[in-house]
Amino acid sequence: MQTDSFVLRHLGPNRKEINHMLKTVGVESLQELVHHTVPDDIRLNAELDLPEALSENEFASHIQKLGNKNKQFKSYIGMGYHPTSLPAVIQRNIFENPSWYTSYTPYQAEISQGRLEALLNYQTVITDLTGLPIANSSLLDEGTAAAEAMLMLFNGRSRAQKKSNALSFFVSEELFPQTRDILLTRAEPLGIKLVYGDHEEALLDESFFGCIVQYPGKHGKICDYTEFINKAHEQDCKVVVAADLLSLAILKSPAEMGADVCVGTTQRFGIPLGFGGPHAAFFATTESYKRNIPGRIIGVTLDTDGNRALRMALQTREQHIKREKATSNICTAQVLLAVMAGMYAVYHGGEGIKYIARQIHSLTNILNDACTKLGLEQENQNFFDTLKIKVSNAHKLKDIAEAKEVNFNYVDNNTISVSINETTTLEDVEEIIDILAHSENLYSFKVTDCPVSMSIPTGMRRISSYLTHEVFNSYHSETEMMRYIKRLERKDISLADSMISLGSCTMKLNAATEMLPLSQSNWNSIHPYVPVQQAQGYHEMLRELESQLNVITGFAGTSLQPNSGAQGEYAGLMVIRAYHRSNGEEHRNICLIPASAHGTNPASAVMAGMKVVVTKTSENGNIDVDDLKEKAELHKENLAALMVTYPSTHGVFESTIREITGIVHDNGGQVYMDGANMNAQVGLTNPARIGADVCHLNLHKTFAIPHGGGGPGVGPICVAEHLVEFLPSNPIIKTGGSKSIHAISAAPFGSALVDLISYSYIKMLGPSGLKRSTIIAILNANYLKSLLEEHYPILYTGEKGFVAHEMILDLRQFKAKGIEVADIAKRLMDFGFHAPTVSFPVAGTLMIEPTESENKRELDRFAAAMIQIKKEIDAYDGEDSVLKNAPHTQAMLTSDTWDHPYSRKEAAFALDFVAENKYWPTVRRVNEAYGDRHLVCSCNPIEDYIEQD
Repeated sequence: MQTDSFVLRHLGPNRKEINHMLKTVGVESLQELVHHTVPDDIRLNAELDLPEALSENEFASHIQKLGNKNKQFKSYIGMGYHPTSLPAVIQRNIFENPSWYTSYTPYQAEISQGRLEALLNYQTVITDLTGLPIANSSLLDEGTAAAEAMLMLFNGRSRAQKKSNALSFFVSEELFPQTRDILLTRAEPLGIKLVYGDHEEALLDESFFGCIVQYPGKHGKICDYTEFINKAHEQDCKVVVAADLLSLAILKSPAEMGADVCVGTTQRFGIPLGFGGPHAAFFATTESYKRNIPGRIIGVTLDTDGNRALRMALQTREQHIKREKATSNICTAQVLLAVMAGMYAVYHGGEGIKYIARQIHSLTNILNDACTKLGLEQENQNFFDTLKIKVSNAHKLKDIAEAKEVNFNYVDNNTISVSINETTTLEDVEEIIDILAHSENLYSFKVTDCPVSMSIPTGMRRISSYLTHEVFNSYHSETEMMRYIKRLERKDISLADSMISLGSCTMKLNAATEMLPLSQSNWNSIHPYVPVQQAQGYHEMLRELESQLNVITGFAGTSLQPNSGAQGEYAGLMVIRAYHRSNGEEHRNICLIPASAHGTNPASAVMAGMKVVVTKTSENGNIDVDDLKEKAELHKENLAALMVTYPSTHGVFESTIREITGIVHDNGGQVYMDGANMNAQVGLTNPARIGADVCHLNLHKTFAIPHGGGGPGVGPICVAEHLVEFLPSNPIIKTGGSKSIHAISAAPFGSALVDLISYSYIKMLGPSGLKRSTIIAILNANYLKSLLEEHYPILYTGEKGFVAHEMILDLRQFKAKGIEVADIAKRLMDFGFHAPTVSFPVAGTLMIEPTESENKRELDRFAAAMIQIKKEIDAYDGEDSVLKNAPHTQAMLTSDTWDHPYSRKEAAFALDFVAENKYWPTVRRVNEAYGDRHLVCSCNPIEDYIEQD
């Protein structure tokens, strides 16, 4: 065994298993399998032009040297990003723990109660600190959260506002520039008019539907927005407050000022800077918007026995259901980071959070007093952690500060801002004073006292309580915190337990070597707005990753800025839109989308200002080429794009793909390829080869970034040469092309920290390892197909009877017996498996994607479980069955009474392998309808909300 070969560690099946699997599939070799699966006319003729693979040891040395090129200065830049102190108990037991970072979005509530509780804690932190009653379980970053708030208010306009065409949205001049840029991106396609200015001078009238203000302002000024909000409400104009969450521990809450929505980032709650992300954004609002709030909401419900259980609430808002009528394309969020931020609050409690906020404010007061003593003008009359200081020469100051390895925010030639943070000490403040004195040719001085002080006016101070719930007052010792995290961890299924064969989700190995650099300070402590020369390691890594992705996709340019797959979709469409406009063809606004497409596709198209025209699917599950051609020709004068997933969402390489892309080009459109299924392409074909112009990739699928329970994700876009100049920009750090669209996400390079994972994945697999991974993913899917097709119909296959990297089991015929697809999904939990994708893209089906990381033994176990379930379906004759009662909990199995017609062994240990690693769900089947009728999304006890009959 070649022990220094990473590809052998990444792939599940060994050579002996591969040979057995090939025989089962009915082919002689892997090459023959590829020949039968991938159309010859799109196959690549050469190997990927990438460097040969590094061993794990070689990569560890390489990434350490690269990381050392990042300079770890003390950064007081602020602007929405701050150094933090991540408690080690959270770092070791969550951030570095595969049981947390390899789990999936908690659609299957019964096997997700741990992270659902952690997210409920997070939502409680948000509702308590903002004072607003409803919060979701995270969004992508503060800028996109603000944009989502604007769109929610726009879509929620009153009938009168829609009739009068109220299109104006006021944007405070105090807003962070990155947020302002994203608002501009989102507003323009929808015809929203942004009006900028000072909120104290704003003249709001009936043409305005909303406003946004920053609290505290971008350079630290604190304003009480109560009067402004009241005036806005008089015009039926809603107000968004973008708030610093930590400041709300001592500042008057947005709800107390009358805010309708509050957004921001939870990065200050222990999350590393990571050169801009990933960080969990928060979004809180009033009860009236509970059915319009974007993203996920975790809610309280009951299980079959009437016990408290948690679930994702109000899922009818999902894009898969609403499609082009969806008001947001948000799918993945930042769950892992939200869990960490929530745990930060659990560990410190309300009093601890208040202590941290007061310490920061007190050190800021000391620095403010020092400015007065030095004779420097400090412009913020009221502040929390940031001072805006007038200086004689900012360039001179910058040279002195950087010589001492200190960064400030340089507003203009005579103004800086300094943001104090959780890691700042009194010695650090003295160093700042010394730098200021030296720059101004003044004598410095030592600070003799460090009192805890409050300079915030009484009327702007927080008086309401927060984080009084038991969970925030119970786990303040490391021992108790460690055990609490472990208790939650045991409630969930992750890749640390078993295969998660979710179709279209690619739940592959997230190797430890890929993850280790994320914990290194030379990677995770860099502010996104540091000068380029201080982040040379990052810039080299990101440039090489862009180059790697260009080679893999066959395209000419890449933007890593989109921080989710849905953001990548939107970015790709906005680039296409900009291209058409640059050619004087602004009228091109028709987007063709196959009926089988992912639900975010039509939602993204609408957000990009396009009109969706759906094309039909043929009986064999492929795109109906005749229908597509007819619609492309019908709309040829206005055709903007086709959105196509390849291989198809049905798990098939469609042989007509080049004909399809040719039809679109012949009629003036561009082709956007959804990269959700790129795991079946890498090294065998690519988007450029099939005729696409732009694609997004899911680095959290194909390129090994873990799903984290529902984020982080990264959705870069790769584009052909003619689209490179339109790639997205950033208002602070130069990115994008010469005719770039505005920002898609807040940070210049999106979630840059986790890009390290995909970079390492590609570096350690190399060209041959990447290609072999694709082929084994296809083999594993076809092996499972061979095992299961005698028991379940395979809904779609390619022309030669093979599937790509995933397949759809058709379970609709069982409905006549009273068996639903959900029964099978819940029964799989009793065997220790997370269900495959349920009822997508076809209702009443399971879509299965095993990935290349699972070995034959795991595939055999899954197949055995499915075959056993088929036997139970055949024997089903009533409601009281293992299928209808699944999943079975330990409490149920150990009860003194057992009055079911099947045995306890049949319930919990139907196959021998289950006993080797038995997983016990902690709740029985959850009541979905009850949770929506009685929406509870914070930590209050369920008894408070049960209606008395």
